[in-house]
Amino acid sequence: MVSMAVRSLFILVAFAGLLSFALPYDRPSVRQSRFVPLSEELDSTSAQQVHISLVGKDKMRISWITDDDAPATVRYGTSPGVYGFSTSGTTSSYHYLLYESGQIHDVVIGPLEPSTVYYYRCGSGSGRELSFRTPPAQFPINFAISGDLGQTEWTSSTLQHITNSNYDVFLLPGDLSYADTDQPLWDSFGRLVEPLASHRPWMVTQGNHEIEKIVVLHRTPFTSYNARWRVPFEESGSTSNLYYSFEVAGVHVVMLGSYTDFGTSSAQYRWLKADLGKVDRGRTPWVVVLVHAPWYNSNEAHQGESQSVDMKAAMEDLVYGARVDVVFAGHVHAYERFTRVYKEQPNDCGPIFITIGDGGNREGLASTYIDPQPKISIFREASFGHGRFKVANATHALWEWHRNDDGDSVVADSIWLKNLASNPTCKV
Repeated sequence: MVSMAVRSLFILVAFAGLLSFALPYDRPSVRQSRFVPLSEELDSTSAQQVHISLVGKDKMRISWITDDDAPATVRYGTSPGVYGFSTSGTTSSYHYLLYESGQIHDVVIGPLEPSTVYYYRCGSGSGRELSFRTPPAQFPINFAISGDLGQTEWTSSTLQHITNSNYDVFLLPGDLSYADTDQPLWDSFGRLVEPLASHRPWMVTQGNHEIEKIVVLHRTPFTSYNARWRVPFEESGSTSNLYYSFEVAGVHVVMLGSYTDFGTSSAQYRWLKADLGKVDRGRTPWVVVLVHAPWYNSNEAHQGESQSVDMKAAMEDLVYGARVDVVFAGHVHAYERFTRVYKEQPNDCGPIFITIGDGGNREGLASTYIDPQPKISIFREASFGHGRFKVANATHALWEWHRNDDGDSVVADSIWLKNLASNPTCKV
């Protein structure tokens, strides 16, 4: 644990950093921020902050933290208390200013059967028994999606609604903990999301709040994010934890990095071109992309930023040429759905663009939109919530946006989508 003096230093540094990112619009008041302490039932070698993520077609990464040294071992099986399998992995840690992380354990288990509940224990034999369900091998599959989560009472409301959705995989387009250099908030976030993230795979990408660079004092970006939230980038041929892809039940999902190099000469651009070029629409008829900074946005917030404008200029042709079905983004703390678009114009063979940066962060909502509403913008609303992408079969999926401003999960926007692979005019 860090001392109160060290914690105060983190908060002061974070506040100074936030001033440099001050936004030119007023935000409404928000619900109280949360800090989730370590449960009194856990000791220094107990697994905490447990979260899981997909690795390849039939494996799962189990990640957790202990305050002190403990074995990086997962025992698991398909019956409670009966563990026919045991796998060991790696342990690491990191330093950030005066903060020293706990022991970060990563274990990849499998092969696993689809649509199966597995029971598991992390570390020592006396640890808690947890369980997860693997995604299906084929349609239908249900994704829950929300960005810019943070740690507020709104976040808790969003997470509860997601829990109730019976989703298979959670997708998060950046801005996880809003620690902003205050490292104990990363620990708090891990405890906050563990009830969900230990039971269903969470697939994430980074946002601006994960950068955490401090001039002179800490020059390496994404230190905490890369250490705590390892993604399966190697399996997709990526050389960076900041961008990768994976396939699940007929859907090819691309997670891009808005805050690493993305120009046409960059490693990310070359990787994206190669990755999209290898997609087999017979095996994965659906292709979706996640970024943090939206390429299309009619909210007054975050207009003109390089991570939106320049990344779109560099990569939109690749995404359009690959007939990507949907592009999800965060960053703007509101919801917006565009029609199928290419080069600012409606295009039946372009992706649908959806901004869903409304998970519940402490900065509040981006409540002001550009007037008049662009014709390509179909629905927009500044409310907290989450999305559900229910892929029914090889050709059709239901998109729903659930508003939670009133504390309940209310379907405020929905549309049935037909994928581009089934549109004969969009064949490439």
